[in-house]
Amino acid sequence: MPPLDGRRIWFVGIGGVGLSGYALLARAWGADVGGWDRVETPYLAALEGAPVELAPDPVVPDGWDEVVVSTAYRDQVEGKPRAEFLAELVSLQRSIVVAGAHGKTTTAAMIAFCLDRLGDGPAFLIGGEIPQLGGNARAGTGWLIVEGDESDRTIAALRPEIAVVTNVDLDHHTEFASRSEVESLFGDWLAAAPKAVRGDELDPIDFELAVPGDHNRQNAAVALAAVQLAGYSREQASGVLADFRGATRRLEPRGQSGGVHVIDSYAHHPRELAADIAAARDGGRILVLFQPHLFSRTRHLAHEFGVALAAADVVAVTDIYRAREQPVEGVTGKLVVDALAETRAGMALGWTPSVEDGARFIARRARSGDRVLTLGAGDVDRAAALILEALA
Repeated sequence: MPPLDGRRIWFVGIGGVGLSGYALLARAWGADVGGWDRVETPYLAALEGAPVELAPDPVVPDGWDEVVVSTAYRDQVEGKPRAEFLAELVSLQRSIVVAGAHGKTTTAAMIAFCLDRLGDGPAFLIGGEIPQLGGNARAGTGWLIVEGDESDRTIAALRPEIAVVTNVDLDHHTEFASRSEVESLFGDWLAAAPKAVRGDELDPIDFELAVPGDHNRQNAAVALAAVQLAGYSREQASGVLADFRGATRRLEPRGQSGGVHVIDSYAHHPRELAADIAAARDGGRILVLFQPHLFSRTRHLAHEFGVALAAADVVAVTDIYRAREQPVEGVTGKLVVDALAETRAGMALGWTPSVEDGARFIARRARSGDRVLTLGAGDVDRAAALILEALA
């Protein structure tokens, strides 16, 4: 009998990259699923046939036994937190959970890709689309590969057979007072797992990948270690990993016009920005449109953002994508602009509060041979199309 047979589960925030995957897996495991979201999203296509309510405010119809609530709506609706439901899913199948400050999506995708190509038939719940695997989530009978989240410490509730930490950094300043607190959380979690992979103990792989950047060579080393613990040889895994072509919004080529190549990335921490700018270097200029994400992160890391962006040749910075936080007086994207101006005086730099303003600023300055990076975890991903249109 499927493990969730007979349960009726309503997901509040079902259109998101996370809960859409949870709902897909729950349905495959026997549950009746449905949900609410504010707008139609591409992730709902995988849930065709499930009842979905689209409305400005959360809706929970009668007749559903359980309600699972996205973190974004936890203050508006009563129900089971998404992290608690994820912990249940992890407990129902042999699982590999990937945590860490940077590289979680790519590393989890690499693991799922290797296991898929090696015939394991994995299930996976990943925070981004993996074109070679057909989406961000899948039900399967092999290992279950999941991303774990330290932003609210809910990683501590996940009990996989293989626990993976890509790296440690302070990225969530409203939750952690210091980097040592993050290290302690990850250390305790790894110690509780039967098998563990610590990325900071591994050297980057020494063979060529289809995805660029030193950071991806490090991600690949972590992925290979996890696949070995799952029962496959390094030689087997290396042979297929070389063909992995990446996740969406992770240095994703979006097109080119007039000799200008436009690349989109989810990078939203100074180390991620620096890694992507370095990976994109190919002899020409690098132009960056950056959208800061979260008021707390921008306030604490404005200087570090300036240092990272100084490696580019032209930079435009938009206002902050607020996500789950309320505005903070005096904290805007201008903090990053000011920090960058201090770090590298005289560079071509624009304070462009809207994404549209930033796209126009970058397009006017781009020329053949340049690479444009659109960077951030918010809606800056729509800038690539605007820039390409302006260049046409």
